[in-house]
Amino acid sequence: MLAIISATFGITAPVFAMLFLGVLLKRLGLIDAAFISTASALVFNVSMPVMLFLAILHADLRTALQPAVLGYFAVATLFGFLLAWGWAIWRCPKADRGVYTQGAFRGNNGIVGLALATSMYGDYGLSLGGVLAGVVILSYNSLSAVVLAIYSPSSKSDAWSILKSILRNPLIIGVLAAMPFAYWQIGLPVWLTTSGEYLAQLTLPLALICIGGTLSLESLRASSGLAISASLMKMVWLPLVCTLGAFLYGFRGAELGILFLYFASPTAAASFVMAKAVNGNHELAAAIIVITTLAAAVTTNIGIFVLQWGGWI
Repeated sequence: MLAIISATFGITAPVFAMLFLGVLLKRLGLIDAAFISTASALVFNVSMPVMLFLAILHADLRTALQPAVLGYFAVATLFGFLLAWGWAIWRCPKADRGVYTQGAFRGNNGIVGLALATSMYGDYGLSLGGVLAGVVILSYNSLSAVVLAIYSPSSKSDAWSILKSILRNPLIIGVLAAMPFAYWQIGLPVWLTTSGEYLAQLTLPLALICIGGTLSLESLRASSGLAISASLMKMVWLPLVCTLGAFLYGFRGAELGILFLYFASPTAAASFVMAKAVNGNHELAAAIIVITTLAAAVTTNIGIFVLQWGGWI
């Protein structure tokens, strides 16, 4: 248990360090709104697509390929998305529904989920978690692109326009472009991979600094109700329902543990970048990321404790 607490803190602490650095740099006047806008566009259009491309490229899609786990996660993700969207339609102002829905269902599995799975289950956790990350990347980005396009103030919401917005989404392009390389195990020149990794390493710190630079007491107060609601759904209700479903379906051991860790991950930093890219309420997106990342240190450890206490993982 102490090992999981330590691992959780080790993953979330650097995230908060970058968030607070963004707050500090904004206070000192070293970054401003223009920088945040430009840097967010750079992350969305260049470094994050490269990061996703390399994540898929390095995942061995033929190892630890478990159709039942992958299929259940895909179905549970769609269920969580539809539940969050339905709640948003009922409880949120129309302009914020897309950002709320994305924040409530989209987890940071590429960083937090995968790292915790590896910490708990070693090479098996890394292998199964890496393959599962392929499903995560494609499903999260596709569903997010749909709901953000529908409620974006700068996008058309007819079916053809939404389809075009998905196909033109740089994150989707990065994922789809990587699929043939990963499936047929096509290698890239070392210099090209190294250059891509330099770009990919920009993604998380730059995105988190932009989130920190966006945060203010005023924006947190303005979006606190919606942010807390989305965070409760992301960190409590969806992990509870989806993990219970996995248990009833028959998953036990490492498979159940890894599914829980993926369901219980805090909201991904990519949600801020995508919200800003479509002129959505990026301040709400930033608040959800901060609250869920804080909550992860508590909810993840409680969930692991309960599952271990019951002897199910």
